Amino acid sequence: MLLTRLLRYILFILFTLTLLQEFLMADRSMSCLPVSLSLLATFQSAVAILGAPSEVYTFGTQYWFLGCSYFLGLLIPAHVFIPVFYRLRVSSAYEYLELRFNKTVRICGTLTFIFQMVIYMGVVLYAPALALNAVTGFDLWGAVLAMGLVCTLYTALGGLKAVIWTDVFQTVVMFAGQLAVIVVGASQAGGIAEVWRKATNGSRIAGLDLNPDPLERHTFWTLGVGGIFLMLALYGVNQAQVQRYLSSRTEREAVMSCYVVFPCQQIVLCLGCLMGLVMFARYGEDSPLDKGYMVLYFVMDVFRDLPGLPGLFVACLFSGALSTISSAFNSLATVTMEDFIKPNFPNMTEARATLLSKGLALAYGLVCLAMAYIASLMGSVLQAAFSIFGMVGGPLLGLFCLGMFFPWANPTGAVVGLVAGLAMAFWVGIGSFVMRMSSGTLVPPVYMLINMEVTTTAIKPTVKKRVPTGVEALYSLSYMWYSAHNSATVVVVGLLVSLLSGTYMRQSAYAALTVCVKWKSLNVKYIVNNNNIIKGKFTC
Repeated sequence: MLLTRLLRYILFILFTLTLLQEFLMADRSMSCLPVSLSLLATFQSAVAILGAPSEVYTFGTQYWFLGCSYFLGLLIPAHVFIPVFYRLRVSSAYEYLELRFNKTVRICGTLTFIFQMVIYMGVVLYAPALALNAVTGFDLWGAVLAMGLVCTLYTALGGLKAVIWTDVFQTVVMFAGQLAVIVVGASQAGGIAEVWRKATNGSRIAGLDLNPDPLERHTFWTLGVGGIFLMLALYGVNQAQVQRYLSSRTEREAVMSCYVVFPCQQIVLCLGCLMGLVMFARYGEDSPLDKGYMVLYFVMDVFRDLPGLPGLFVACLFSGALSTISSAFNSLATVTMEDFIKPNFPNMTEARATLLSKGLALAYGLVCLAMAYIASLMGSVLQAAFSIFGMVGGPLLGLFCLGMFFPWANPTGAVVGLVAGLAMAFWVGIGSFVMRMSSGTLVPPVYMLINMEVTTTAIKPTVKKRVPTGVEALYSLSYMWYSAHNSATVVVVGLLVSLLSGTYMRQSAYAALTVCVKWKSLNVKYIVNNNNIIKGKFTC
């Protein structure tokens, strides 16, 4: 009887018609704080919660210098990308590509994004469930189904507004879980001072490494400069984040949300690093534990005499997964509706469009469950799937930069540049993976894969130093440079092809949607507001 009533309620809500803009864009009514916390939670996945402490435990605090990239990585989106997207009043970031170039470029960008997110969602759903199963014995597929179905339902029922407010709650849970582990773990280790002393003696406190070699895995330059491009790919042009900016009540609140995210990201990074140091203080260098599952083993060890607290960290872990997955479902439904369905069915009623959007969210949820099953069969190739997600972010960033910063770029150059960027990304990424496997280098477990930003790749283990040559040197490029390298490929190839095929200036009123980069000015020659074309200069 209870299940029947619940099913009736779900069906009632599902088929209750709301405005399409309310479902996809939260009616553009959200304030700064919930948008900021949702931006933070969207890609603060369970893999990051598990991966960052393991990274610091194994390699030290060099990873903390990633925080140096956050300032420009958030400042540039706030004053370059957000004004363009917000003033165009688009729902899909890829709508800009049609206004700037043509429909073909828009479709190419959208398909690339869908490919990126569908693969990643299956892994994000499977990874925490696998870790939980390994440590606690909790049923693997029970956890996968529970997360997938719950996330699918509240995303399909409530739309973006439900996703944002759920992200706010889940962010609080993530902070609480990590803080509890650090406080209890540090107390049992003898205090923060003792944790720091042991980490220093164990060479886990890293200094400033200014080695400019791009083949070095982590240096100040790879993290602080390469990380900027990772942040731009995430906070500048990713549909899941752009959608949150566009849900803000005003452009000013959308810009402010980037500024609020900055200290929050620093806190998240510091918590991950501190947890890794606490783990090192407890186990030292000779821990018999599998590094891939160490965080969960550590949590169960620290909280073994404290009933309820292991559950808090499990909630923290699953909150990270749910926030990422729900954001992906909603953004995938949005781009499918805005970029494929509405342009081909312009006379579709608001009621039918809203219902179809809810159905798309449900459908992508089922696809995600299927991808989780495929991820379980991949074995070591699972790490390649993570790398694929990271490799796609750079070319998409390059495509948007080509349109916004270079007025003479044409559609042919944009398409060829995107294809070249993706080809370069897959060549280097897959080549690097195959090279490590063929050389017999052990690949770390899946949970040592870091996803503090959208761009993710496998952590390269420490091996005997030798200088790579030829193509091997390209395969040895630090994963932190992938986004910069791939976006630069798109821009360079796109500009060359544009110049060879003839410079381009659309004769329609949508021509030259380009940005004049100044500190406090934005020059958009043509802009669209409520389907009306307005010509003029707009200032920030």
